[in-house]
Amino acid sequence: MARTDHYHYHDPNAPEATTIVVAVTAFVQDDQGRLLMIRRTDNGLYSIPGGAQDVGETIGHTVVREVKEETGVDVDPTDIIGVYSDPAHVISYTDGEVRQQFSLCFRATPTGGEPRTSDEAGEVHWVTREDLDALDIHPSTRLRIDHGFADRTTPYFAG
Repeated sequence: MARTDHYHYHDPNAPEATTIVVAVTAFVQDDQGRLLMIRRTDNGLYSIPGGAQDVGETIGHTVVREVKEETGVDVDPTDIIGVYSDPAHVISYTDGEVRQQFSLCFRATPTGGEPRTSDEAGEVHWVTREDLDALDIHPSTRLRIDHGFADRTTPYFAG
């Protein structure tokens, strides 16, 4: 499925959501404190790795699989950073599906593998916190990143 050329984020003219799909993102830092980032091939934005849960897998396995598929890096999920389910954030697809955002963001530790590109990630980088402002990052993704660096004692959720 191809995404439209942008997400609908707090857009009063956005189409109405038709589905919700469980998805994950992963906040992965190396031993130098750098963040694992990708540049998405579908919209050109920088992001943390992630994707949709498949039927028959645990949510933890989704984190491991998605990070490996997109970046080549093996991880161990260790904590949940937050639950992101903003109904004013929808993503429309060319087949007519319009998804309401529902994403669980996990902290994960790299355990092996080598960074490499994929069909979904045209670039894979370890990025310092200071270099994040120079990257084109969607506000919803930046919120997750900021929460990850804040090292909150409780997970974020909007109630």
